[in-house]
Amino acid sequence: MSEWVEQIVAGRPAWRHTPSNLTFREVPGGTYRMGLSEAEVAAVRAIERSGGAEDTLEPFFAGAVDAQPVREVRVEPFLIARHPLTVAQVQHWLPEYEDEYADRSSQTARLEDDLDDLLDALPFRLPSEAEWEYAARAGTTTLTFRGDDKPGADQLLDDFGDEQRTAAVENAFGLAALGSAGEVCADVWIPGFAGAPADARPRTGDGTRTVRGGAADVYPWQGCDEWLLLLAATRYEHTQFAAVRPVASVPERA
Repeated sequence: MSEWVEQIVAGRPAWRHTPSNLTFREVPGGTYRMGLSEAEVAAVRAIERSGGAEDTLEPFFAGAVDAQPVREVRVEPFLIARHPLTVAQVQHWLPEYEDEYADRSSQTARLEDDLDDLLDALPFRLPSEAEWEYAARAGTTTLTFRGDDKPGADQLLDDFGDEQRTAAVENAFGLAALGSAGEVCADVWIPGFAGAPADARPRTGDGTRTVRGGAADVYPWQGCDEWLLLLAATRYEHTQFAAVRPVASVPERA
């Protein structure tokens, strides 16, 4: 019997991994422009000029080089979890896992000391940065998949116990909450994309991994422009806890 079953979830095709009951979406292959574009930088400056920033955004603009240069990347089809793993889902592989950041088992799991244990136990892999950003953009070229307006806290989702709420925040690929939690990627942290592969492979080497997203990790927001963590191109070095959104190969259809 196959470990994978095709089904419809929230009106969209999905794959269910039967041993773990995880729901994955199939992301189509394609090419896209990865990184923080000058148009996106201009959109952030427009938000700042309109009074939408709580503080100076000069640190963001100075750090823009960490997500540049923009380059075209080719991505093969893949499966990616509909949302980051919840506490209950992590406990499928790590039964003794406890999460000090979560009040309910349906909330996003934020792993620290248990992270490597989970990655060893998972029958899946981490997404490369290129796959993660491709999934987050879902065919768009704007700050978030919703456009170039300043994203608000209404875009956050950290608890997946309410199916209606989860479905309401999905992007065009049927993925929820990309940008909410700080999701660890397979790539080692390297500032900027100079020399990065054009085929979505993760960059490997010694050192800490790269994290994408994280706006819900610092909620309630304190007015320090935490909305920047929701941007599709925002990236930074893994330093503490992290969420996991696993990736798998597309199963063969009968």
